[in-house]
Amino acid sequence: MKGRIAGISGTTVRIEGLRGARMYDRVCVGEARLPGEIVRLDGDDVVSQVYEDTTGLGLGEPVFYEGEPLSLRLGPGLLGSIFDGLQRPLSELHKTLGPFLSGEKTTEALRVDKEWVFHSDVKRGDNVKEFDVIGFIDEGHIKHYLSVPEGVNGRVGEIKEGNIALKEPVAFLEDGREIKAFHDWPVRRPRPYVNKLKSSEPLITGQRILDFLFPVSKGGCAILPGGFGTGKTVLEQTIAKYAEADVIVYVGCGERGNEMAEMLEDFCCLSDPRTGRLLLERTILIVNTSNMPVAAREASIYSAITIAEYYRDMGYNVLLLADSISRWAEALREISSSLEEMPGEEGYPTYLGSRLYSFYERAGLVRGFSGKTGSLTVIASVSPPGGDFTEPVTQACLRTAGAFWMLDTDLAHRRYFPAINWTHSFSLYVKDIAEYFRKRVSDEWYSLQGKLMEMLQKEKELKEISEIVGKEALQDSDRFLMEVAEIARTYFLCQNAYTEDAFCPPERACEMLKAIIDFHERGIESIRAGKKFEEIFTKDSISKLRGAIRR
Repeated sequence: MKGRIAGISGTTVRIEGLRGARMYDRVCVGEARLPGEIVRLDGDDVVSQVYEDTTGLGLGEPVFYEGEPLSLRLGPGLLGSIFDGLQRPLSELHKTLGPFLSGEKTTEALRVDKEWVFHSDVKRGDNVKEFDVIGFIDEGHIKHYLSVPEGVNGRVGEIKEGNIALKEPVAFLEDGREIKAFHDWPVRRPRPYVNKLKSSEPLITGQRILDFLFPVSKGGCAILPGGFGTGKTVLEQTIAKYAEADVIVYVGCGERGNEMAEMLEDFCCLSDPRTGRLLLERTILIVNTSNMPVAAREASIYSAITIAEYYRDMGYNVLLLADSISRWAEALREISSSLEEMPGEEGYPTYLGSRLYSFYERAGLVRGFSGKTGSLTVIASVSPPGGDFTEPVTQACLRTAGAFWMLDTDLAHRRYFPAINWTHSFSLYVKDIAEYFRKRVSDEWYSLQGKLMEMLQKEKELKEISEIVGKEALQDSDRFLMEVAEIARTYFLCQNAYTEDAFCPPERACEMLKAIIDFHERGIESIRAGKKFEEIFTKDSISKLRGAIRR
C-alpha cells in the first residue's frame, strides 16, 4: 500500500491514501524512505512520527506502508552490541556512513553471515511446539537457547548440528517450514510466559546501602530519582559492573551525547569482575541521545525491554538499566503535543501513568513456555526538574516501583557515594528476601538492619535538638550514638566507586555492621556503668573500630 505526504510539522507527518493502516505499524516516508510509525488514524488519513530528521521532505512525496509494527531481530550476536533505539548497530553504521548518520542507509541488526556452533537438543521425528527449546549456541559466557517460533508446531523433519550461519535454517519441519536461529518480535508487545512468580532472592548490587537497607529482588523494580549532579549515571554504571546478573541491558534514553560517548568508552574497556573478560561481552547497549528525534527516543526503552525479555525467557537473570525515564516521558510529551492531544499535569499526556505502568509490569520472575525460569529486574533513573520529587513522572514511578532510592543533592555535594538519602528511601522487598539473607549470610541480618535504621532515625532527631541546645548539652549516651551513627554513615553507607570498596559482598557488609553495632552497644553499657563519653569515645577506640570495619 502506498500513500503520499499531505502535511509536515517537525517529525509529525500527515499521510493520505493509507486507509486500512493500523496503529503503530511502520511506514517509510518520502523518497529518502525515512522510517516512521503510525500514531493516529483519522479517516482516510494517518499521522506518523518519523524516527529521523524530516528536513528536505516535501508535500506529495510517496509513503510506503510496511504493514507491520516496529520489531526487533532477536538471535545470537546481541551481546556486546551497541544499537540505537531502532536496533541499528552503531558500529556498522559508522563504517558505512561515518560519524554523521542519516536515515537513507540501514543495516542488519545481526550479522547473518557469521557462523556459530549449534548444539541440537531434539532429533528427527520429535514433536515440537511453539517456544520449545531445540538447541543452543555458545554466545560468550552463556548458552544462547534457540526456540521454536510463536505459532509453529509440528514434527521435526531435519535438524542441523555444528557450524551454521544465521541466514541458514537450523531445522525443517516435515511440512517444509523452516526454523531459523533468529526471529522478529514487536517491541510494544510483551513476550508471553506461563506465570509470574514471587521472588524471594535479592539482586546483589555490591552497594551496602542498597543490599542491606533498601534491597531489590530479582524481578523487581527500583527507581533512582535525583537532581542534576547527584550521581545517577555513575551509580547505574557501578551497578551494571558488579550486579549479580547474567545479562545487562543498558539504555541511554535522551542523555547528553558527550556523556553517552564517555560511557561507551568505559564499557568497551572495563573488565568484568565475575568473568575477568570485558564487561561489554555480557552487556547490550541501547543509545539514544538527546539530539535524536523524539519518536526514536520514545521507542528506545521498548527496544531495550524486549531484548531483556528475550534473554529472560532463556532462564537468565537479566538487569535492565534505564537512564533516564524522565527523558522518555519528555519525548512522550512532545509527541502528544504535536498530535494536539489534551494535556495533563505539567503538559504530560493523560496516559503517562498507564504507559509507565505497562512498561514496569514487564519486569518480574517468570516461568516461560520453554520450561525455564528467569528474572528481569528494572532499575530506572528519574531526573525531576529542579529536584522536585512531586512532579508527575517521579510520582507515577513511585506508585509502581518496589524500591525507591532517593539521591540527595546535599549528600552529593558533601562527596557521599552513593548519595542516597536513607530517611526518604524505602524498599518493599525487605520482608520477602529476609529469609534468603538469614540462611545465606547471617541469622542477625534482619535485626542488624533494624538496629541501623533505628540508630540513623535517632541521630536525625538528636541533630534537631542539638541545633537548639548544642551537642554538649546532650546526655553522654546520645552524644555517643551520634558519633557512632556518623561512623556508620561515613564508613558503611558510603563506598568509593574507584577502589576495591566499589563492590562489597553481603557477608562482608554484615561483618562491618556487626562491628559498628557491637561498638555502640558496649559503649552504651559502659556509660550506664558510670563511664564518661570522653573515656569511651577515644582516638584509640575509634582507630580500632575503623580497623575492624576496613579489615
